[in-house]
Amino acid sequence: MPLPPHSLPSCPFCAIAAAYPPSSSLHPSPPNTTTASTATGSLPDPPLARVLLSTPYLVAFLDHAPISRGHVLIATRQHREKLSDVSVEEGRTLGAWMGILCRAVVTSVLGEEGNAGGTKARGGETGADEDAVGDWNVVQNNGARAAQVVPHVHFHIIPRPGDVPEIKNRSWTIFGKGQREELDDEDAEVLIDGMREQLAKEIERLRRREGEEGLRLLMGEEERKREYKL
Repeated sequence: MPLPPHSLPSCPFCAIAAAYPPSSSLHPSPPNTTTASTATGSLPDPPLARVLLSTPYLVAFLDHAPISRGHVLIATRQHREKLSDVSVEEGRTLGAWMGILCRAVVTSVLGEEGNAGGTKARGGETGADEDAVGDWNVVQNNGARAAQVVPHVHFHIIPRPGDVPEIKNRSWTIFGKGQREELDDEDAEVLIDGMREQLAKEIERLRRREGEEGLRLLMGEEERKREYKL
């Protein structure tokens, strides 16, 4: 299993990227556990990751030590240490997928919570909003002094459930410090299945709202003919 170009043999996110090549399926194949090798070294068998999305430019997966239930990481496929290192195409792809992935993650984890309090319609009338999503953080750290633990560009999507008071009071944990728990294997399978199902719905939602041009902008020229299916 060769590493992608510009990968770092000791980087765990590079290992995940190598184990889960780009796929149009929302049920990625089990990781290839063959040792990855390059001219400069080799990677051990990659850790099991619950991958939500794997494209030529990014990979999204559950954090193994989540701050809250449904904590997801979006990492560049190539090894880029800081956000200032990403290419224009990588930046475009990260930006294009960010909103779709946030909706898929937060909606699947928080369910109807986004509609619980109602929203103001155009006429000032309060009611349910089909576009409402719950609350969440998107966090991206650069460098050890900024609390970046793995020196590989990644974004955190951290759902914030309203029925867990202690989560409300932990805003400081978004910088990589604070209480974390190991990901529960059984719950992880439930989470990732729900997120994949919701991601498929969000892609179809985009198709309905913005047509094929919206899909082209989301996926880029390389992927515009790919169909992401469950």
